[in-house]
Amino acid sequence: MKQIAIDGPAGAGKSTIAKEVSKILGFVYIDTGAMYRTMGLACLKAGIDLADEDKVSDICDRADIDVRYIEGVQHMFLEGEDVSTDIRKNEVSMAASNVSKYQRVRTRLVKLQQELAERYNVVMDGRDIASKVLPNADLKIYLTASVECRALRRYKELIEKGEECELAAIEKEIAERDHNDMTRANSPLVKVDEAIEVDTSDMTIAEVVDRILELFGELE
Repeated sequence: MKQIAIDGPAGAGKSTIAKEVSKILGFVYIDTGAMYRTMGLACLKAGIDLADEDKVSDICDRADIDVRYIEGVQHMFLEGEDVSTDIRKNEVSMAASNVSKYQRVRTRLVKLQQELAERYNVVMDGRDIASKVLPNADLKIYLTASVECRALRRYKELIEKGEECELAAIEKEIAERDHNDMTRANSPLVKVDEAIEVDTSDMTIAEVVDRILELFGELE
C-alpha cells in the first residue's frame, strides 16, 4: 500500500490539499483531525472537564466512534449519529486540541488510523502522521503557513458559513492550538527530518497540489 503523510499546524490547508491529492491519485483520504474532533465532541456532550485526563480517557474508551466512507467521502459517526458537520464548530476544534494530548486518546485513534492505512492506498493528514502513525510513509510533507494567513483563511471560511467571528480572536485561538500541539508530551507536532516543507502562505490550492504530486511522481 502507498502512503502519503501530511503534517502541519492548524489552518495550513492540510485537509483541503490532502483531499485533492487523494482524489487525483485515486487514494483514500483519511482526515485524522476529524477523529480527534469527534472525541472532543464526545467529551463536550458528556459535560466533563477537558483538563481531567482520567475522565477524558474514560470517555475515549467508552465512546462509539466509527469512520465510514460514503460516496468516497469520510464521515464521522458518534454513537451511531453522523456528526461530520457538528465537529467543524470552533468549540469542538479547541476541545480536540485539548483531548488529543492524552495518551489513551491517541493510542486508540492511532490504532484506527493504522488499520485503515493497511487496507488502502492513503493520503493522511494530521499532526503526528510522519512521526508516529505512518513512520514508513512513501512521502512525508510538512505543510505550513503564517499564523496571520491561517487566521484569515479561517475567518473567511466562518463568514461564508454565516457565523459571527473576530479575526483577532481566531489568530489567538490558532496560536494557542499551535502551542498545545507543539508542546504536548504525547506525540507533539514536529517536522521529521525527511519531511519536505511546503509553505502555503503565498500559494494557491492548485499550486500546492501540483507540488505534492510532483514530489510523489519523483518517487516512481
